[in-house]
Amino acid sequence: MKGFLYWRDRKIPYRPGETLAYTLLRECKSGLGTSSTGQIYGLFCGIGACQGCLVEIDGQGVKEACLTMSGDDLRVHPITGASQSDPDTEGQHDID
Repeated sequence: MKGFLYWRDRKIPYRPGETLAYTLLRECKSGLGTSSTGQIYGLFCGIGACQGCLVEIDGQGVKEACLTMSGDDLRVHPITGASQSDPDTEGQHDID
């Protein structure tokens, strides 16, 4: 059974027991955002030490995606200051 969360207001599926980082990297081919200097945010260490996978979750603030479990109706955004452009054309879903 799949659940759904929202990345940049786009509904995407996740699998039970999956971390947010895994869900987002599988579905969002361009990473988790881009800093003002052009650095792409994404998964690096997978244990919360590097903070390369920081995302903002509505109602929870900034979290490490690698340490946060995916969950129904989470609304996830790039951290403040990260680029909001989303060049992904693969992995987009029109799920209702």
